[in-house]
Formats: sequence, structure tokens, C-alpha cells
Amino acid sequence: MPRTIRARLVAGVLVLLTLVCAGVGAVTSLAMERFMVDRLDQQLSVTVGKFAATLEHRRERGGYGGYGDSRGQSPGTLGVRLVGGRVTDAAVVVPGEADPEPGRGLSAHDAAVLASVPTDGHGHSVELSALDDYRVMAVDGGDGDVLVNGLPLEGVNATVHRLQFIEVVVFAAAMVFAGVAGTVWVRLSLRPLERVAATARRVSTLPLASGEVALPDRVPDEDPRTEVGQVGAAFNRMLGHVGEALARRHASEQRMRTFAADASHELRTPLATVRAHAELARRDPGEVSPEVRRSLERIDAESSRMGKLVDDLLLLARLDAGRPLARDPVDLTRVVIDATGDARVSAPGHRWRLELPEEPVTITGDADRIHQVVANLLGNARSHTPPGTTVTVSVRAASPAPGGPGGAGDPEVPDGPGASGVSGVSGGPGSSGGLGGPGPVELAVADDGPGIPEEIRDDLFERFVRADKARSRASGGTGLGLAIVRAVVTAHGGTVGVDSRPGRTVFRVLLPAGTDRG
Repeated sequence: MPRTIRARLVAGVLVLLTLVCAGVGAVTSLAMERFMVDRLDQQLSVTVGKFAATLEHRRERGGYGGYGDSRGQSPGTLGVRLVGGRVTDAAVVVPGEADPEPGRGLSAHDAAVLASVPTDGHGHSVELSALDDYRVMAVDGGDGDVLVNGLPLEGVNATVHRLQFIEVVVFAAAMVFAGVAGTVWVRLSLRPLERVAATARRVSTLPLASGEVALPDRVPDEDPRTEVGQVGAAFNRMLGHVGEALARRHASEQRMRTFAADASHELRTPLATVRAHAELARRDPGEVSPEVRRSLERIDAESSRMGKLVDDLLLLARLDAGRPLARDPVDLTRVVIDATGDARVSAPGHRWRLELPEEPVTITGDADRIHQVVANLLGNARSHTPPGTTVTVSVRAASPAPGGPGGAGDPEVPDGPGASGVSGVSGGPGSSGGLGGPGPVELAVADDGPGIPEEIRDDLFERFVRADKARSRASGGTGLGLAIVRAVVTAHGGTVGVDSRPGRTVFRVLLPAGTDRG
């Protein structure tokens, strides 16, 4: 079954034309055959019995002594005399001969067929084994016999077959011409619809989720009296509404980003002042009541937390504004080892595992921001899973790099801050040495905690989305950690996603590989 409208229209026209041609051919063939048979019946009605009657009166030798008078008879005319259902005389007019040929070849079956012809003066078609198809007419003779005259149907059949052959040739040529002409005509007629489809395809490739969007040119004006013109006009109106909505959304986003950036920038100084005064008050050598000291500690803690929130908002505002990041070689394996070591110190109740390739993995980007991505993912796993949860951090190439896969091993974890207590360091599956090929590098953080509830999974990377109600314990976070992860990864030309079910949650980050070996 054709899939495109163009193919369906052409196929439909050809099917209809085939049905029409078949109908016309059948009707004309039947009409021609009926016309020629009627002409034979007219000839038979004029000469019926005359030729057969001459057979009775010209007997000279036994059996078929007299062959009748063939003058004025058409070639192939059959004359038969039957008495009591038995053929007594029969002859056929032979072209170019004066006397008819005796019909000695009539079989018993032929005699039975002729005897069964009604004596009603009407023509009947019969098939004789000795003489082929005939149109015969029977009448009663004068002395109890039956006289049968017949004319061959060979000319009728030949004419009808010739007509059918001509019709097949003509109709085939007409269908070929109609197919070619119909294809060209349909292609020209559907050009306006193709322009609508082309515009729709260009719109479908635009990133409409965020940012400023420049919609493509509208569909060229078409005749509004046609269906395609009406579709094009409606599509243009829809594009206008969408463009206006996107422009308003972008303006609103810009205002919010500007507000967040300005507010964050303006709040940094007052927060620093509050923290400084709180610290100064805590250092006062004078006697301070426990309640006041507790209040000062809370002021310092909350101002620190608010300062972090302000810094996160300012970072997001800068990333939203498209501020360029550093483009330096970054040893991703070292960043992962350091961040995992820090997480081990912060949450000794969790089990932390590393799966790294034998050789360092180098990417190009901003080292501080990459470290923040890893730290945020580990902090998310630490905050939203209970003690005893195993968190596995792995780095691997999304596709094998040239040079062959590297073997799994147990690289030594260096001593010092960020490295102590890290267990289970091993070469992960698909690890390869000196990654730096054209394929992306995958950073994965997996845990066997309770999982992420489905109702917030789609919005997990939005700002101020928190899963405290669904996971094991409150974290006191700001809800910006994963939003920062997505913004930083996107700024590096990568992607981030999550796959979660009870007992298995995996955050996967794909980053473009660097060109330098670590």
C-alpha cells in the first residue's frame, strides 16, 4: 500500500481507470458479439429450411446421394434433415465449390445436439465436434421431419477477439499515459502542500524548549479557496501565535535571569557582612549566655547556607547568559578520585566504589565546574540514600577508542586528602587506556538506594526540585544541585540523564572527549 499522498492519488487514478477500461471492454465486446449474432439470426431466418429441404429432393445414391442446392448460400452454411431425431441428410457449403460437401463427419453426439435444438424459429448456438461453433435454427418440415440450417460462429469469434486485443493495447497505452501524466499533475498540484511540510520540518528541528527562538519564514501565500491554501494560512497563523508566545517566554526568562543575577550579586555583600559580624560577636571575650551563643551559631550557619544558595543562583544566571567557560585539559579520573574521597569523609556510613580505566581520561573544559558536577552528583546520592548504600562512580568511553581496550585493573589510590578510605577501585567495563578519541566519555554515578519517585523524575533537573519526601531523609539542600549539573554539562556540550527504579539509580553524564592524553 503506497504511503505518500502522491503515490496514493496516482494509484487510485490508475485503479479507477483500470476498472473503467475493463468495464468498457466487457460491454463493447458483448455488444459486438450480440450484434453479429443477431445478424446471423437474420440471415438464418431468411434461409431457414431452404438449403436443408433441397437435400431431401436430390437423392441419387444411397445415404447422401443428393447434396442439395448451394446457390445463394454463404460459405460454411450447414444444412441438416432429421427424421425421428436421426440425421438423414447433412451438407456444408464449401467456399469455391458448386456442390456442398456431405456432412459425413457429424458424430452421434453432434446428431444429438442438433436433434435437441428447439423448432421455434429462433437462433441457437451449438458446439459441433466436427464443425466447431455454429449458430443454428430449426423448423418443422412438411412430412414430419425437422430441417436445420446453421452458419459458423468463427467470424463472430474472430472479430470479437480482434476487438478485445485492440482494446487491451489501447487501454494499456492509455494507462501508461495516464500514470505518467497523473504523476506529473499530482506532483505539481501538491507543491503547495510540500512547502507547508518543508516549513513544518524546519520548525520541528528548532530547540523550542528554552532560549530565544527564531521561527523560519512563513508558508508562501496560497489561494485561500483551495484546501492546501487554507492549511497554509492556518499554519502561518499558528506560527505567529507560537512565535509571540516564545518571545514572551524568552522575555520573561530574561527578566527572571536578570533579577536572579542582580539579586544574587547584591546579596553577596550583605551576607558577607552578616557572617563577619556574627563571627566577631562569637569571638568577643566577654561572657555570653548559651542562648545568645546558640543564636550566633545559627546565624553563621544559615548565612553560610544562604551564601551557597546565592553562589549557586549566580552561577546558574551566568550559565544561562552563555558566559564562556574555561577550555583546558581536565583529568577526569583525578577529579572523580578527589570528589569520591571527599564524599567518603563526609559520609563514612556509605560504601564508595570506583570503576576507572587503567589510564587517565582527559576531557576539555572547566576543571572547577566539572568537579562541581561530580561533587553535586555524589552529594545527591549521599543526601538521599540511607547509610549502608553502595555508591559506584565509573568513567568509561561511550565507544571504544583506537588502540584496543584496556584491561581491567586495580590502580593504586594515592594517599592524602580525597583519597583515603576509597574502596573497590577497579577497571570498569569498557574501560580503555588514554581515552581521547572522537567519541564521548561517560561518567556514571549509581547507587542501590530506594530510587527516585516517578512523579518527580521528569522534573528532577529543574530548579528547586527536592525529593526529600520520597527518599530516606531530608538533606537540607537548596534544590539547585542537579540544576547546576545539567547547566554545566550542557555548557560543555554534553548531556545528562537518569534511570531509576527501587534498588538501582544511575545518573549518566556524557561529555565530549578531549584530544590530549592524561
